[in-house]
Amino acid sequence: MCPTNGSRTFENPDLRTAFDVLDADRDGKISYDDLRAFYGGRSEEEVIGSMISAADSNKNGYVEYEEFERVVNGSGKKEKAKNVLMEDAFRVMDKDGDGKVGVEDLKSYLAWAGFEASDDDVRAMIGLASGNDDEGVTIDSFLKILAI
Repeated sequence: MCPTNGSRTFENPDLRTAFDVLDADRDGKISYDDLRAFYGGRSEEEVIGSMISAADSNKNGYVEYEEFERVVNGSGKKEKAKNVLMEDAFRVMDKDGDGKVGVEDLKSYLAWAGFEASDDDVRAMIGLASGNDDEGVTIDSFLKILAI
């Protein structure tokens, strides 16, 4: 089926998942409050406002999926924007701030995101990304696994 109104019919499932994680209240758009909840109060108000402003091309105060996709994929800065977004996600998961996402970090994040995972499952995920389930995942390993 071809779109008749110029709208998109295909979405990148990875981007949709990232968008849905940021859309805390699940209303289909990322708001200031969604980002504040995502960052757990660890980001300054000005930074969150700047993030919204940078992506909000229709200036309605929210970031809809299409705007989010354009920021992540767009303007010849695709890889840099994607890495910045993923680095931010990594910092949120790295609860203890040691530069690695360990078992407890990842388990806590998955629970927050609504996913249940056993310690064995979490260790397997970490082992896949880092090669060692006891070491944790560094930002470099995290970005490499996301590039696959």
